[in-house]
Amino acid sequence: MTPSPVLFIDHADALGGAERSLLLLMTFLDRNRWQPHLIAPPGQLAKEAVAAGHPVHVQSLPRLRGSSRSLLDLWKQARRISKTAREIGAAIIHSNTVRATAYASLAARLASVPLVWHMRDFWLSEAEPSSKWADRTGKSIFCALASRVITNSHAVAEHLPCSTRASVLHNGIDLAHFDLAHNTAHNKACICQAAGFPVDAPIVGMVGRTRPWKGQDTFLHMALQLAEQVPECRFLIVGGDPFGVQDDYEAHLLALGSQPSLADRVHWSGQLDDVRPALAAIDLYVHPGAPEPFGLVNIEAMAMGKPVVAFAHGALPEIVLHEETGLLVAPGDAAALTASVSRLLRDPEKYHSMGRAGRLRVEEHFRIERTVNQLEGLYQELVGNV
Repeated sequence: MTPSPVLFIDHADALGGAERSLLLLMTFLDRNRWQPHLIAPPGQLAKEAVAAGHPVHVQSLPRLRGSSRSLLDLWKQARRISKTAREIGAAIIHSNTVRATAYASLAARLASVPLVWHMRDFWLSEAEPSSKWADRTGKSIFCALASRVITNSHAVAEHLPCSTRASVLHNGIDLAHFDLAHNTAHNKACICQAAGFPVDAPIVGMVGRTRPWKGQDTFLHMALQLAEQVPECRFLIVGGDPFGVQDDYEAHLLALGSQPSLADRVHWSGQLDDVRPALAAIDLYVHPGAPEPFGLVNIEAMAMGKPVVAFAHGALPEIVLHEETGLLVAPGDAAALTASVSRLLRDPEKYHSMGRAGRLRVEEHFRIERTVNQLEGLYQELVGNV
């Protein structure tokens, strides 16, 4: 059997959650049935794909919103994508980001190839738009042009005008990569040494880009309260600014974290290529941000046997089972978030039990093999219908 080429398209030059998920999908596809190709600009995503052995067609996809040459760029780059699709004999074009979908939807029509639109966000813009009509109009256009619509959560599907057509494929992870063997005393000792923490201190951690909606400020306000309630507790913040956004948010966070009661209790690791040692070192994982379309790091923390404490909004209720794999509190209730973390810190037997249950949940529901199996079923329906 000759494998059918699938042309994936992503506009990012860095690696965010969407790009990491894409690389996993490409890597775990059955190569006897599918041959993944990638269109992406020069950068880390393209490099990682090449390193994984995937054919990469380097192409920049300029920002369209607010550009005076958006129509020209759209036409020029879409034609180039369609040419690549014809050259490789693509059976399917699979767009992984919103900007990629703008180009891919036109390219798919030009090349007469079915389009899979993978929607991983609530909105077509990075943040919630002030005017919803433009967002809904754009989504309606993409819905009409796509042969299949995929979302990474039910929460995302609910934001689409074609929600009844959307197939929900939860993100998956490679459990072999998050093997529990990483949960060693050595990992915690290394983190504690780098941070200046006592080796026996309970550690509460979070991972995320340093952006306001990730909730680092909420995490630090929580840490202020916990420093009084559980003085022995320490706090680990993992994350940086891989997309190069320049504003004063990081300075605001540093000011919060430098308060006397936190100065020796908070450690900032910066951006890490490998979050496993950090996740292995913590005792509790906290997700304090705005509603997430998915929140991949939550299943990574669960895979490492850590309980998750989070607000019950976005896709988190689809991931965390309240009182079983972690604790969910009312959205925006920072006091309840603090109380839940405090409660678990005082009951190690409980949080260890939740951590074990979290690992089992990932094994049953969030393995990349399960996600890819569902995706291949959708692909087969499309190829059979061509």
